[in-house]
Amino acid sequence: MFEAQMQDGKIFKAIIEAIKDLVQDCNLDCSEEEVAIQSMDSAHVSLVAVRLSAGGFSNYRCDRPNSLGINTANMSKILKMLGKDDSITFKAEDESPDNLTMLFEGGKTTIADFDLKLMDIEAEQLGIPDTPYQCTVQMNADEFQRIVRDLQVLGDTCTISCGKEGIRFSVTGNIGNGNILIRSNDEQNEKDRVTITMDEPVELNFALRYLNFFTKATPLSSSVIISMSPDVPVVVEYPIEDFGHIKFYLAPKIEED
Repeated sequence: MFEAQMQDGKIFKAIIEAIKDLVQDCNLDCSEEEVAIQSMDSAHVSLVAVRLSAGGFSNYRCDRPNSLGINTANMSKILKMLGKDDSITFKAEDESPDNLTMLFEGGKTTIADFDLKLMDIEAEQLGIPDTPYQCTVQMNADEFQRIVRDLQVLGDTCTISCGKEGIRFSVTGNIGNGNILIRSNDEQNEKDRVTITMDEPVELNFALRYLNFFTKATPLSSSVIISMSPDVPVVVEYPIEDFGHIKFYLAPKIEED
């Protein structure tokens, strides 16, 4: 039996909204320790990894590991019926369940239950190497979303460079060029603090289209952590308070000479 109650249901709704444009079908991998999602997008350019610790749920039971195959668009349709203050309780039987039951509870009066048909999805778990990154930047998530949105007007490729000045986002396009530099600071308000840890300068090119998809996770966190090293995928991480994180991995674009 799998049963888990999330007191703040809109967190899970925000996770599905953040990944549904990248990932169509994926498994909710449930174990005693956590609920996890790991899936590549259809073009195999980016990877999504979600981790929700069992300790973040108000009630959690998982008798045996289970993979629950969901279609994110269908899950999103059901979650649109969730009230803004509702809790969600997930329930699934142990042996090859056909449905995932979701109970939405708002206050003492309203309980709605929905069954989402599950799918049999064969997905290979990728071993994500524990890479030591040359440059790690923690900054305001809203600011990162604004930068990506603004630069997309100019071009398709964003150059992210981390150096002594700070972290720079640059775009060269048909109508012109753009550069936005973010310097580190020691703001007391953690939300506005910019922390840069750098062993050596890094400069990589990324598709703005994918960075824009990643910023759909902004409602989940006040800050975003960007980790880069030469020739390896960038990691864009949104910490989820009390639960864990959602991480996006994106391979750098190789510029042809």
